[in-house]
Amino acid sequence: MGIDPRQIVAGVLTATMFLMLGNMIKRQHFDAPISHHVRSTQSFDDNKDLDRSFVVNGDRAWKEESDALKPCWSKSVLDEPEESKGFVTFSLTNGPEYHVSQIADAVVVARYLKATLVVPDIRGSQPGDRRNFGDIYDIENFVTSLDGVVKVVKTQPAKLSSENLAVLRIPNRVTEEYITENIEPVFKTKGNVRLATYFPSVNMKKGVAEQEEKVSVGCLAMFGTLVLQPEVREVVDSMVDRLKTLSRKSDGEFVAVDVRLDMLDKKGCQGSKKCYGPQEIALFLKKLGFDKNSAIYLTQSRWDSSLDSMKDLFPKTYTKEGIMPMEMKQKFLESDSSEYEKVIDFYVCSESDVFVPAISGLFYANVAGKRIGLGKTRILVPDSDASPSASVGHYVSRYVSKKNHMAYSCFC
Repeated sequence: MGIDPRQIVAGVLTATMFLMLGNMIKRQHFDAPISHHVRSTQSFDDNKDLDRSFVVNGDRAWKEESDALKPCWSKSVLDEPEESKGFVTFSLTNGPEYHVSQIADAVVVARYLKATLVVPDIRGSQPGDRRNFGDIYDIENFVTSLDGVVKVVKTQPAKLSSENLAVLRIPNRVTEEYITENIEPVFKTKGNVRLATYFPSVNMKKGVAEQEEKVSVGCLAMFGTLVLQPEVREVVDSMVDRLKTLSRKSDGEFVAVDVRLDMLDKKGCQGSKKCYGPQEIALFLKKLGFDKNSAIYLTQSRWDSSLDSMKDLFPKTYTKEGIMPMEMKQKFLESDSSEYEKVIDFYVCSESDVFVPAISGLFYANVAGKRIGLGKTRILVPDSDASPSASVGHYVSRYVSKKNHMAYSCFC
């Protein structure tokens, strides 16, 4: 029995219609606009508006790290500072995530006032808890890095006292307008000022176009002045190396997670979803497909039973006391000050293969800036509102996916 030509034509038309329909469905799925609405309850890193390349190609794109970036700032564009007209003093407080911002503000102010900057001391959270700058940072590198930008002295001159030092509270990322209106008049009257930076908000995003000199000075101060002194550098390197070795079965990668149990009950972690506990982070990493042999470093200083849920899924989970070389523990873990521990956390998180900020705030923001400069852009931020089928790329930090961190103004 012969085939009716009309049946052949009908079959071809039907196949064509199904093919066209399939293409339309595919196009609607991949080309649909990404929602930019703002949720009433936001996580601390709302990733709803990621670049499409991170969403569609998420599993591939997030793994692509670049080489360490080069500084865009240039000391050559800065004139030699004029003869000093007074002194600017300040202290570093609360941990390295604050230090980089406090340094930047002090250098910008001293440069604007044409004043001499006094190398700061480091003060802890407890009364009387004070360290020399050189206990943690390389003081010679600090002074040398600012040569030609501001004049720096290592110790506070004896002639300075509380009587001739005006103490001024200044907002983080201080502007030239603020300096002109609020700092310069006091400096001209008293001759010297002591700065105390406060943080009205966590703002590490790229700002609007600013004067080139201020950007250069701020970038240099934030990213080019602080280097760990050799003994602290050694303990960080030893911990990073050991974590990489322990993670050999997962291609030598390790994950640093900023999770501190004392922070979870504080006001900043209540209400909108800004903090995640150990069990939530463990399930998050498992969902994203991290190998159970991955080494996990937690910023929580001492082991707590609430961390057991993470160790159940990732047996190679450690706090500082479990990963630090025995001979280094007495100095860096058993001292009365927690400053060493904070510094170690900051630099291990900055240099890990992957960083997961379980807590919002300045630590996350400044670790992200450090990592961007190093080319270590694998920063994954939890999102409790994400779809169960969301790719890894959905969780890439918006600082990276949108390149809106101020570090992108400093590095290229």
